[in-house]
Amino acid sequence: MRIEARGLVIRFGDRAALAGVDCALVAGELVGLVGPNGAGKTTLLRALAGLLPIAAGAVRYDGRDAAALGRAKLARRVAYLAQSGLAHWPLSVEHVVSLGRLPHRRPLSPPSAADRAAVEAALAAAELAELRDRPIGSLSGGERARALLARALAVEAEILLADEPIAALDPLHQLRAMALLKEVAGKGAGVVAVLHDLTLASRFCDRLIVLAGGRVAADGPPPAALSDAVLAEAYGVTALRGERDGEVFVLPWRSAGRNLRT
Repeated sequence: MRIEARGLVIRFGDRAALAGVDCALVAGELVGLVGPNGAGKTTLLRALAGLLPIAAGAVRYDGRDAAALGRAKLARRVAYLAQSGLAHWPLSVEHVVSLGRLPHRRPLSPPSAADRAAVEAALAAAELAELRDRPIGSLSGGERARALLARALAVEAEILLADEPIAALDPLHQLRAMALLKEVAGKGAGVVAVLHDLTLASRFCDRLIVLAGGRVAADGPPPAALSDAVLAEAYGVTALRGERDGEVFVLPWRSAGRNLRT
């Protein structure tokens, strides 16, 4: 699947949260959606998932709009992982993950062999097999975040839109989650993840879309998208750059406007 936004404008009252955004997403690519707080990252992700009314412009899915594609087919082809890690349902981890299969099932129908296989694969990928019988409300914030990611993975969608999937995770699980998203993309799905950690974004993502003020400030490979000029414009920071084990990293270091004590 290819998702394409052209001239996308999203308004909340009189305020334009997105002001003429152009971007394209394709299968087989891990795209990081980055930018400062309030830049419009979550708004863009929700618009790409077909969850927000569009004031101007369009979002197309293989050349069709959401209405032409149909909500049921869109739910099977595009998975959306919301930012909030809240989950107060009295359900087991396995049951929560199995909710990702609902777009593939008829109402009241039992899970198929394909459904069960997808749930097992998602539990294993998120390292949750041993927690499958635990109530979701009893998990730590990081465990709960992994369960919700597993639910999104269980959809087996062509495009996964994930809003801050590593925000609640410790460093080890952040690395594992990014490696998992990279693996999902490597197997042919498109993955778009809202990220705040520019170091992980530059290491793992094939492409970065930088938002600032509701507009695209940069769109390209990490070295170009996180250039000194872009970082100064979008974030107001300078960066420390380096290389380790053949991988380039970008570490926000100082304010671009004044020197800070380290």
